[in-house]
Amino acid sequence: MLNTFPIKEPMVIHSLDGKLAEATILKRLGDNDYLAEYNGVCCHAIYNPFTDKFYVDDKYAVIRQSKNEPCR
Repeated sequence: MLNTFPIKEPMVIHSLDGKLAEATILKRLGDNDYLAEYNGVCCHAIYNPFTDKFYVDDKYAVIRQSKNEPCR
C-alpha cells in the first residue's frame, strides 16, 4: 500500500486540528517521511501504522516553492 503513489484518501490534517480531509501523498522522501499535497500546499506527512492514517503537517512542515510551481 505505501509503495504505490499517488495515495489519495482522508488524512489527519494539522491546520484542521486533527480532523480528516482528503489529501494526496505524492512520494516517499525518507523513513516515514512523505511528500503530501493538501489544498494546494506541499508539505511533509508521516504514517502512523497504529491508526492506519497519514498525518499531514500543513502548518509547520510546508515545503516552499517558487511561485506557480506545481507540487511534485
